[in-house]
Amino acid sequence: MTPDDRPLPRAETELTIPFHDIDMMQVAWHGHYVRYLEIARCTLLDAIDYNYPQMSESGFAWPVIDLRLRYAAPAVFAQRIAIEARLSEWEHRLKIDYTIRDAETRRRLTRAWSVQVAVGLDDREMRLASPPALVERLLAWQEANH
Repeated sequence: MTPDDRPLPRAETELTIPFHDIDMMQVAWHGHYVRYLEIARCTLLDAIDYNYPQMSESGFAWPVIDLRLRYAAPAVFAQRIAIEARLSEWEHRLKIDYTIRDAETRRRLTRAWSVQVAVGLDDREMRLASPPALVERLLAWQEANH
C-alpha cells in the first residue's frame, strides 16, 4: 500500500517578526524567510514523526536541493505571520509547498517550495525513491488522520 490517493499532511505554525530580522526599510530581510520555512517544515515533519532525528535514525540525510520563494508583500516588525507547509510530493523526493500569511488578516505574503532528496548516510548516494521509513510514516499519519 502507498500513500498515493490519500490526503497528504499539512501543518501551520505562527511566529512574530523580531526586530533583529528587519532591514533598514523596516521589513523582514528576504534571507530570513528560509528560516521561517524551516520552522514550518519541522512542524510538518514532526506531524508525521519523520523529522531530522528520525531521518538520521533511518539511515538517511535529506538535503534541500532546490528552494524557491515568491514575495507578494513584505512582513514587518512585530507582525504575526502564519506559515503553512504542505507535503505535495513524497515518492522520489520530498516537495513541500509553503504559504506565508498575515496571521490576523490571512493576506498572502509569500509562496515558496522546497525539494529534498534522500541520501544514504552510509554511502552518501542519492536515492531515486523515498525510503520505506518515510512511506511507513506517511501511511501511519494517513490512517490516524483520515
